[in-house]
Amino acid sequence: MSPNESEEKMSEQIKTEQANPEQSTPEVVDYDLEEDLDQAGGKSYSQGALVWRRFVHHKGAMVASGVLILVILLAFSSSLWWPKNYYDLYDFPPGNFNGAPNWGHPFGQDSIGKDYFALVMQGTQKSVIIAFMVGLIATAIGTVVGGAAGYFRGRVESILMRATDLVIIIPLLVLAAVLGRMVDGSNIYILACVLGLVVWTGMARLVRGEVLSLREREFVHAAKAIGTSDWRIIFRHILPNSIGTIVVNSTLLIASAILLETALSYLGFGVRAPESSLGLLISQNQGAMATRPWLFWWPGLFILVIALCVNFIGDGLRDAFDPRQRMD
Repeated sequence: MSPNESEEKMSEQIKTEQANPEQSTPEVVDYDLEEDLDQAGGKSYSQGALVWRRFVHHKGAMVASGVLILVILLAFSSSLWWPKNYYDLYDFPPGNFNGAPNWGHPFGQDSIGKDYFALVMQGTQKSVIIAFMVGLIATAIGTVVGGAAGYFRGRVESILMRATDLVIIIPLLVLAAVLGRMVDGSNIYILACVLGLVVWTGMARLVRGEVLSLREREFVHAAKAIGTSDWRIIFRHILPNSIGTIVVNSTLLIASAILLETALSYLGFGVRAPESSLGLLISQNQGAMATRPWLFWWPGLFILVIALCVNFIGDGLRDAFDPRQRMD
């Protein structure tokens, strides 16, 4: 076919399309993504469902969750099925005057004959309660302070962030020890509240950074345009979109809290008798490391397991909330 014939044929085709525009217009197809996914055998998921699916696919986090649940159930249910308690004195078995572990006392006995398994379970209960209370209190304070500072900016941000910096520059252990000495260490709930008042600063700074990036988004401007109050915007629109950062860092706060309580109790500024905790058990038996090492091993092992499990769970939550993670 010559070039002239090609040009003539193309001109005729253009004229035909101009004369019949309905035939040349491509057909518009109503495309429904949800229907297409269902026909293909796929499913659509909400954000919460996607986060949960990513979390359960994180092997380390699932194993850590199982171990942590097992430890908590063991500690809080031991009084129901373990025949010995943590306050009675028991005779040492014949020939076992140092209270080494045996069938009757699998964790051994302390220097005066108390069952050490019951003592460790009691200490685990108190340490877990303190850790979770500190995590919740610090998360609440840090979220409110960081949200207000990031949203209002100006003088409010300056005052809140300078107060945060003032708490940060004081060494955490020193500040917690001073406040712990001022309160009654025999009441773990008061101690937990005091510790929660000193560990919120990291959460506040992280939440402030998230709010600074979200306050300029379109949905915030739309909420302002319809007259929504500032605090309602913060709690109903901005903070729910920062839930990933808040949840992940709250788990890290729990792990830090149990280590902080252990350090304070070991130094004598935390939990005090008649209450018990894992850190207090280590402090009370630090002199028996050479002669009765099991009195030091068991509380230390439970502290290590709880702290590692919480950190692995936090790592799994961080990956689950990351939208860049692929879901198998």
